[in-house]
Amino acid sequence: MIVKEITYFDNPGFQNTDSVIKSVKKRCKELDIKHVVVASNTGDTGLKFWEALKDEDINLVSVTEHVGFSGDDKVFITPKRRKELADKGVRVLMASHILSGIGRSISNKFGGISHVEIIAHTLRRMGQGIKVTVEISIMAADAGLIPTDTEIIAVGGSGKGADAAAVIKPAHMNNFFDLEIREIIAMPRSTEREKYD
Repeated sequence: MIVKEITYFDNPGFQNTDSVIKSVKKRCKELDIKHVVVASNTGDTGLKFWEALKDEDINLVSVTEHVGFSGDDKVFITPKRRKELADKGVRVLMASHILSGIGRSISNKFGGISHVEIIAHTLRRMGQGIKVTVEISIMAADAGLIPTDTEIIAVGGSGKGADAAAVIKPAHMNNFFDLEIREIIAMPRSTEREKYD
């Protein structure tokens, strides 16, 4: 039997970022984790994690939204921020969302819901941030930025910043059901975004 600490937040949101960073750094040391994947649209959260982990031997991947996520050809991360992260050794990934993708487009056009959206909604029962941890770990694995034969830590949020983190044994998209959420490091107790928006 193993007894570990989980950080629970009253509400989701960016105000939890510093606590998530501390908890992730601690768990990296405890488990000798060498790969951390962080959801970070603008790169701000990615930079905060780099600052905390820069003296550790960790492959840090910062995942941003795909081009056009908010419509048109909008890009969340600026070229300047992307270069800044790259210069620090942070690998930036911009890719389509594994847990929405074309399924969401079909649902938006014709109604109904796809199998993939059901998985996403199920994961959201533990909070948006936990859903994001699963999603970005698959995206990073599919891009070849993290291995699938070892545990990693993935960090997600419910908007800006970070409010959830998990130890995950990742898998590729085509082997989704091989993915394992092995530990929850931090998460909000409430999934109600209205409390902080």
